[in-house]
Amino acid sequence: MPATTTVPADLTVGGHRGWRVVAALAVTSTVGYGTLHYAYAVLLTTMATDLGASTTAVTGALTASVLAGAVMAIPVGRWLDRHGGRALMTAGSLTATALLIAWSQVRTIGQLYAVMIGVGITGAMVLYEPAFAVIVSWFTPDRRATAMLAVTVVAGFASTIFMPLTGVLVAHLGWRGALLALAAVHGAVTVPLHALAIRRPPHTTAPTPSARTDHTRRQVAAARTALHDPRFWILAATLVAHGAATSTIGVHLVGYLVSRGHPATVAATVAGLLGVLSVTGRLVLTGARRRLPVTTVVAAVFAIQAVAVLAMPVAASTRAGAVVTVIGFGLGFGIVSLATPALLADRYGSVAYATIAGRLAAPVTTAKAAAPLGAAALVHHGGYHVLLACVATACLLAAAGMVAVRGSTRREPIDFR
Repeated sequence: MPATTTVPADLTVGGHRGWRVVAALAVTSTVGYGTLHYAYAVLLTTMATDLGASTTAVTGALTASVLAGAVMAIPVGRWLDRHGGRALMTAGSLTATALLIAWSQVRTIGQLYAVMIGVGITGAMVLYEPAFAVIVSWFTPDRRATAMLAVTVVAGFASTIFMPLTGVLVAHLGWRGALLALAAVHGAVTVPLHALAIRRPPHTTAPTPSARTDHTRRQVAAARTALHDPRFWILAATLVAHGAATSTIGVHLVGYLVSRGHPATVAATVAGLLGVLSVTGRLVLTGARRRLPVTTVVAAVFAIQAVAVLAMPVAASTRAGAVVTVIGFGLGFGIVSLATPALLADRYGSVAYATIAGRLAAPVTTAKAAAPLGAAALVHHGGYHVLLACVATACLLAAAGMVAVRGSTRREPIDFR
C-alpha cells in the first residue's frame, strides 16, 4: 500500500487475496452505510419525540454529521496515502461502534449533535472513500472498475437491508435498544474484517528510508499536479452541481410526489426505486465504458436525468409517469461513486489517489449536505416547479462539465518518478 516501494504490476495483480479484500470491503461498506447513515431516517421521528425536539432540529444533526465527514475527507486521504487503510479503518470501526452505543444514550439535542459529528468523522474513515483507496492500491487499472463495482453493487442494497431491519428493531426494542443492536452488528462485522482482511498488496515491499522519502516526494508532486490542473476544478464543480441535484431529489422527492396527489405510501415506494436504480446505473456504466469513455457515458446519464426532471411537472401526476421519470433520474443516482475513482486514477495515477480524492470529496460532500436545506427554502418561496428547474439546470451543467473533463483523461497515469 502507500509508503512502500512498488515493483511493476502485471495483469495478475490483486489475485485471490485481492478479491478477498474486495469481499470484505463490500460487507463492511454495506453494514457501515446501513448503521451509520440509513438507520437515521427510520429513527428520526421517534428520536425527536423522545428528545422533545423538532424533526428539523434532529435532521440538522444528520447534516452536521455529513459536514463533519466532508471536513475529515482531506486528512483521511493524506493518511491513507502514507499509511494505508488497515489501522485507519479498524480504528474507525471501533470508534463508530462506540458512537452507536453513545447515540443510544443521548438525552438532549446537543448530545445528539455531538455524537453525530463523531459519526460523520468516523464515516469518512470506513466508508467508500477509504475502501476505494485500498482497491486502487491492490488492482491494476483493468481490474479496478470490476472491484469497485462489486463493492458498490453490494453496498447499494444497504438501505434495502437496514431500513426494514431498523424498523423491526425499533418496534421490538425501542429506538435506544435498536441502536444497541445495530452497534453489536457493526462491531461484530466491521472490526474483524478491517483488522484481518485489509493487508498490504503482494506487489509491494517494505520501504527503506530512501524509498519512503522518494514515495513522499512523488505523492506531493502528484497532489500538486492535480490541484494546479484546471480540469480538476472543472470536475469538482461538475460533481458539486450533480451532488446538489441528487441529494435534493433524494430528500424532497416524496414530498413532491405527495404534492402531485399520490398517497404517501405510493410516493415512498416510487422514491425507493432510487436505491435499486443506483445499482443499475453502476452496471450500465461498467458495461458501456468498455466501448465508450467514462466521461461520455456519465455526461449522457446526467443529461437523461435533466430530461427526467424537466418531464416531472407534466408526467408525474400519474403513477406510471412518476415511475418513468424517477427511473430516468435514478440511473444517475449512484454512478458518480464509481466514475470518480476511475477518472482520478486514470488522470493522476495511484501514488496520491487518496489525497486527491479527499480534496475532491470535501466540497462535493458539503454540497450534498447543504443543498436539501437550500431546496427547502426554495420550495417555501417558489414552489416545486422552481426547485425542479434548478435541479434540471444543475444536471445539465454537470453534463457539460463532464464533457469538458473528457479531454483530460489519459490512457496512462501521469508518471511522478
